[in-house]
Amino acid sequence: MPEFPYARLRRSPDVEAANLQAWDATDELLVARALEFARESGIPGSAIAVIGDGYGALTLPLAAAGLHGVPVHQDLVTGRQALARNAAVLPVADAAPFRLPTDAVLFASHELDQDLLRDARLVLLQLPKGLAELEEIADAITRWASPDVVLIAGGRVKHMTLAQNEVLGRHFAHVQPQRAERKSRLIVASGPLPVPPDPPFPVSTRHHEYGLTLCAFGGSFAADRIDIGTRVLLDVMRERAAELDALGRREAFTAVDLGCGTGALAASVALALPEARVIGTDRSAAAVRSARATMVANGLADRVTVTLDDAGSEIPDGSVDLILLNPPFHLGASVHEEAGRRLIDAAARMLRPGGEVWTVFNSHLDHRRALAAAVGETEQLTRTPKFTVTRSVRR
Repeated sequence: MPEFPYARLRRSPDVEAANLQAWDATDELLVARALEFARESGIPGSAIAVIGDGYGALTLPLAAAGLHGVPVHQDLVTGRQALARNAAVLPVADAAPFRLPTDAVLFASHELDQDLLRDARLVLLQLPKGLAELEEIADAITRWASPDVVLIAGGRVKHMTLAQNEVLGRHFAHVQPQRAERKSRLIVASGPLPVPPDPPFPVSTRHHEYGLTLCAFGGSFAADRIDIGTRVLLDVMRERAAELDALGRREAFTAVDLGCGTGALAASVALALPEARVIGTDRSAAAVRSARATMVANGLADRVTVTLDDAGSEIPDGSVDLILLNPPFHLGASVHEEAGRRLIDAAARMLRPGGEVWTVFNSHLDHRRALAAAVGETEQLTRTPKFTVTRSVRR
């Protein structure tokens, strides 16, 4: 069988750049170990669950080896779209003798739930950045997978910590780190331990200073805390409540929390403007689950719609009066301003003429210039030693 053409995988619709690729050595090590395990145990693809596959570099090589029907969980909707696109393109490409079958169900996408793990005897995991996310994943595996399940997790050595072993040790009887290869390392965990009656997530905290309760699943940014950038924007919204109220009097007023995370901004604007239509949208499934739980906790479930979406692509052009934006500046483990620029361009597309986007960003970033170019006149509302808040008005 020809070697799998990892170099032909693409990140699209996620950011493509010279310093970003759709696979790494960890993917290759995980696939090699999974194929070895499958040969020795004789398990089918449906018994191999994949978690954290960025763009298909775990799932598609398994399919190429004849392991079909693999259940897959990817937190980011862009990763799900990239996996589907790569699966569609690779079978018909002429650059190599490699082909994927066109007459088989190669994989099945799932949320992080019982359906993903019900028959799993092997789980492949690209280790997440956060320990809380790893805790939730480990709990899910031990809660729902087969009693003889084996977890093979991997990551780049520079991003791995002993705390990850400790998290896995709370859920598995045996945790065995492997020797590093090509700057990546695998961890093999087996012997799932008993689980408590209830899953550990979501967690929640009442933030009395803002009148908010935040809920969070393991993979959400900042968990049930309010990150410092969001705090700066919330303070500006409170200080400028009269201006926000005047904006909210527009007919059929609609506000969007773009990249909503756990939903602090969406909940705040909904509480401040009781007649507003409010939408929270994020590309992370963990964020969307968290934000929905936040709306329930604040009595806003009937007033705020939360959607899983890439950069608000499901929101019609020119339909929004106010966008609240705290854009990321990381793509995975890489620092890249394009992550924020995509959301700025999305905000410009969604705003009605005269609509506004209130943005908070790290002051060293050149987002003010980008906002002025994409949206329109942009003024600084406040600046702290670390963060800047601007208001941009759509031309």
